[in-house]
Amino acid sequence: MKRHDIEPDELFKHPGYKRVATVEGDMKLIFIAGQTPTDENYTCVAPGDFEAQYLHVMKALEIQLTAAGATWDDVVYRRMFACLPADGRGPSWSDQPLPNYGDREIRPPSTMIGVTRLGHPDFLIEIDLVAAVPAGREQS
Repeated sequence: MKRHDIEPDELFKHPGYKRVATVEGDMKLIFIAGQTPTDENYTCVAPGDFEAQYLHVMKALEIQLTAAGATWDDVVYRRMFACLPADGRGPSWSDQPLPNYGDREIRPPSTMIGVTRLGHPDFLIEIDLVAAVPAGREQS
């Protein structure tokens, strides 16, 4: 399997994601459904705390990637839905550095969509992923 990340010279290099990723060859595609900030009882984790919900979602996504035989570096597309404040500002983050998920140079193309509500009124974020790994890579 061959992955090629593209940063067109005509566009500025975005610090958070690559603009284009292509994959070709003998591969397995992995589609991970939208992960919400819920616990095993389908209760919202950390209502009102965007950062805590984000970290919870990312941990759950990492577990799912591992179960499918993938890592963050295998993610070829990420889509995030975020409930944004009514004043139109972005989500609030603390001053503490967030963990890195995979190699910072291997950033997947990504889309963030601002929404007014997700599947539960306390959810502030939902993320789904597409990953590509060489065919035959073992699942855990």
